[in-house]
Amino acid sequence: MTPTGGPPLLHPGDRVVVISPAGPVAAERLDAGVAWLRKWDLDVRVAPSALATHPTLPHLAGHDTDRAHDLRQAWLDPDVAGVLCARGGYGSARMADLLDWTALSTHRKVFLGSSDTTVLHDRFRQAGIPTWFGPMIGTTAFVEDTAARDHLHRALFTGVTSYRGAGMAPGTARGTAVGGTLSLLRTPPPDDAIVLLEDVNEEPYRVDRMLTDLLNSGWFDRVAGIVLGSWTGCGDVAPVLADRLTRLGVPVVADTCFGHCAGQLTVPLGVSVEIDGDTGVVTVDT
Repeated sequence: MTPTGGPPLLHPGDRVVVISPAGPVAAERLDAGVAWLRKWDLDVRVAPSALATHPTLPHLAGHDTDRAHDLRQAWLDPDVAGVLCARGGYGSARMADLLDWTALSTHRKVFLGSSDTTVLHDRFRQAGIPTWFGPMIGTTAFVEDTAARDHLHRALFTGVTSYRGAGMAPGTARGTAVGGTLSLLRTPPPDDAIVLLEDVNEEPYRVDRMLTDLLNSGWFDRVAGIVLGSWTGCGDVAPVLADRLTRLGVPVVADTCFGHCAGQLTVPLGVSVEIDGDTGVVTVDT
């Protein structure tokens, strides 16, 4: 669907709900994150299953149906202005198809997540709802990283008009910002998309394999441009990224600080952006 503006913003006094759509979160870390949200003058509620752990699959924050219910209830509640994820891990894909996305698409509010929630960002984008890719509430990236937390606050309350990295392939392009964590990408992007890519703890050969699989499947065929974020724990991955992506003949901006990195930026998805592969600037339409 065509973007209809930037993601919704929060205001002091707004009610937000914290959910765990994937892996379980440590109670003390979630408590610390919630305390920060309350310092921002938000009315914070923690979803019923946010602190749950599946009885036989401890990598999941409770049953798939319960995690889906938490997201659905919060999203459809007219008193809730935003739904904020506690952490990633694994599990978002298991509950994504349990949601009625047609019903969810009738409400427009803040959604924040990253990493494993890449699949949910894409489903919201398909429903015409812009989202925020940034540090999650029950993680060290939010609780302990002042720069990341401060940027998230500015993004959620005032928006993001631009961010920058370094040019890797020249030219300019405009399109809808999509993507997230490379290893979680499945659904081909819309025509003329600007694809954002990042990942963590993947060896260069594994990044090479993932990109090659997507290239061979035609996933990148109609992409207008690419923005690369952080590759923490991925070794010397820059030559792989250049080899695999510059051959596409589209502008590429590298070294933007979104993803699994210190001081990570909060960036919007599902919005129209323009990128400049010469200057490294990404401009967000507002």
